[in-house]
Amino acid sequence: MTARTRWFGLATFLGLWQGLALLAGGWLLAGPVGVLEWLAAHPGLTARAAAVTLANAACGFVLGNLAAILLAAIPALWPRTLNLVAGLALVVFCLPLIATGPILRVLMGPGNGPQIVLAALAVYYTTLIPLLAGLRAMPSAWLDLVQIYGRGRWAELVHVRARASVPYLLAGLRISAPAAILGAMVGEFTGAERGLGVLTIRFTRDLDVPALWSVAAVAAGLAIAVHATVGWLGRRALPDAPPVILAPPRLLRGSPGRKAAHAALLVALILVLWWVAVAGLNPFFAKRPADVAAAVIWAPDAAMTRAALMTAMMQTLALAVPGYLAGLALGAGLAILLALRPGLSAVMTPWAVSLRSIPIVTTAPLIVLLLGRGAAGTVTLVALMVFFPTFAACQEGLRQAPGPILDLFRSYCAGPLRQTLHVRIPAMLPALFASARMGVPAAILAATVVEWLATGRGLGNLMALSASVSDYAMLWLTMVAVTAMSALLYAVVAGAETRVLAVMAPEQVRA
Repeated sequence: MTARTRWFGLATFLGLWQGLALLAGGWLLAGPVGVLEWLAAHPGLTARAAAVTLANAACGFVLGNLAAILLAAIPALWPRTLNLVAGLALVVFCLPLIATGPILRVLMGPGNGPQIVLAALAVYYTTLIPLLAGLRAMPSAWLDLVQIYGRGRWAELVHVRARASVPYLLAGLRISAPAAILGAMVGEFTGAERGLGVLTIRFTRDLDVPALWSVAAVAAGLAIAVHATVGWLGRRALPDAPPVILAPPRLLRGSPGRKAAHAALLVALILVLWWVAVAGLNPFFAKRPADVAAAVIWAPDAAMTRAALMTAMMQTLALAVPGYLAGLALGAGLAILLALRPGLSAVMTPWAVSLRSIPIVTTAPLIVLLLGRGAAGTVTLVALMVFFPTFAACQEGLRQAPGPILDLFRSYCAGPLRQTLHVRIPAMLPALFASARMGVPAAILAATVVEWLATGRGLGNLMALSASVSDYAMLWLTMVAVTAMSALLYAVVAGAETRVLAVMAPEQVRA
């Protein structure tokens, strides 16, 4: 896409946005003109808030990626730990940020600590997965040479694996950069004094539509800026484009008994780490595994707790799943449409990028304003959360179609539609399932954010009520429930991926 095309697409996007705002009358939608007018009238307010959010996001970005690098180094030195590291990382990735925030606020007190930690949690997994692949992406002859000289795994890591992983690390950094903004803003929702998240809460309560859209525009601008900056630095450090990593790390394969033993070991490790993390803290708010188990199993009100939790889970799933599926369908469908009609890319791509760049915590109040507090708002927000990663991954997957096979189809006068159905879509399927896996926690996060802020239903609302009345047992329980639900759905999608690819695109299945 040329610079001229990009500018045309941007102009079209802004024009349509302004047109929709005029049709809405300014009551529900503020256009670019209204946003610029509000920002011009309040330059200091938004600038100071953006600076605070950006600083917290930057700290979390650095800490989260350092943690990802250290975690990735463990299986490189001790290969047998890969399953435990990848499993533990997935569980932590599935933690609901919206519930983790209040707990961190109580544990860490006032200040920027929760914002930084949540920003770190939001970015580390998207860096870890490419890095795990990159540390294994080198010719075996290189490793054989190291062994010939009598060097160990540390030498392999420093002199071979680390250098081979640089493109993969840069790809992970570029993808994770905007997520740091989201994590910082979620932390600001839990009682911070400054930041864009604080402004979002304030303007939502005041129903200040121009201010809300202005904060959303600033947050989107920050996300786009950090994504572009990290991408520019990556291009300066690495002339060639970094690879796009679609596959998760290869986990344990073997008998059902061996898999069950591995799962039991992973659960035991998580429980031990949980117990160690809260040891010595006030048990009123720092709940141990036994405390959470008691609340849901043998406490006097355990039956009521289970009923409330199950009801909330069903309410969340009833809206998260349709939104999730809609986001996958829209993302894949738009990618296929643009592959068939490339001329539409200039118009559609700016819309897709803008939707991806606006952090969910600013999108949620706007969607509620436009669509109300019912199911439509929640489903729409979940779909938007899943849409862009799916769209971007599927676009890349469509480009992976083998050129010789496409040439063969063209030689038989096969048109673009037939090429897409028989060549491009099978090549796209691994990308689609990769985004589907990563979209599971994102969909649950989106649903719980809307529930927390607006709908009064589901797990998000249960988290908000628990935090407001200091019912930390229920808050910890909801966090465990969301994490387990996200991890289970992730495993279901991963299982479906294996089965579908074995039938539809067997050449894409890794041995």
